[in-house]
Amino acid sequence: MIKDITIGQYYPADSPVHRLDARVKLFGTMLFLIAVFSFKGLAGFALITIFLAGVIRLSRVPFRYMIKGLRAIVVLMVITALFNLFLTASPNIIWQWKWLHITEEGVEAAVRMVLRLVYLILGTSIMTLTTTPNQLTDGLEKSLKPLQFFHVPVHEVAMMMAIALRFIPILTEETDKIMRAQMARGADFESGNLIRKAKAMIPLLVPLFVSAFRRANDLAMAMEARCYRGGAGRTKMKPLRYAGRDYLAYLILLAFLVGVIMLRRVDLIAVIAGDF
Repeated sequence: MIKDITIGQYYPADSPVHRLDARVKLFGTMLFLIAVFSFKGLAGFALITIFLAGVIRLSRVPFRYMIKGLRAIVVLMVITALFNLFLTASPNIIWQWKWLHITEEGVEAAVRMVLRLVYLILGTSIMTLTTTPNQLTDGLEKSLKPLQFFHVPVHEVAMMMAIALRFIPILTEETDKIMRAQMARGADFESGNLIRKAKAMIPLLVPLFVSAFRRANDLAMAMEARCYRGGAGRTKMKPLRYAGRDYLAYLILLAFLVGVIMLRRVDLIAVIAGDF
């Protein structure tokens, strides 16, 4: 499961999505996440599915590699589905035993939340898999630049977020190494129920924290040795510049936004009509 975490990793490829400006991908990801949590009807989810499938196809990232990240949240998806399935109150009861009950609305809510979690992971994975950490940092800094007028340290915030994102695959690899070392000494992380597996992971925390602090200290010393003093007066080796494909991507995203708004209005009209 440790190796199944794909968020924060970069997949090198020559695709239209890889060549897009990082700011376009940040805006597209934000727009996609808003759309995912705005819809309830089938038409909305159909539009989101078509849009996501098209972007995955254009990214040229193997679909098997992309869905590996879903294995890491299987437990979260099961818990979310169970809470929505059994705790959604409605008179349309399908099954009931004592205080437990399953309703039609509960089934719909469970399916809807699981799909949203799947789309959430896939949507964010596309951005990180097709964007290098340096491009992501530059794009985030450029996008948040207007906040400098309110004395927000934009460069430092972007740097911290990029470092945190970059540390995900590093810590994942370190955890896998520690697990293999302890398994070679007789540790068992596979057998037993969920509680026993969770307890078996506790001995991993101490060496993992020590390794994380050591890497953070090494990174801080390396940045200080290179006279890093923040973003004031710094220049870029590869500054971000918009190309024709970026403007075309913005047009496609705007068309997607128009479709989101129109279908959202249709859903609201249908709900109001149903109430009357």
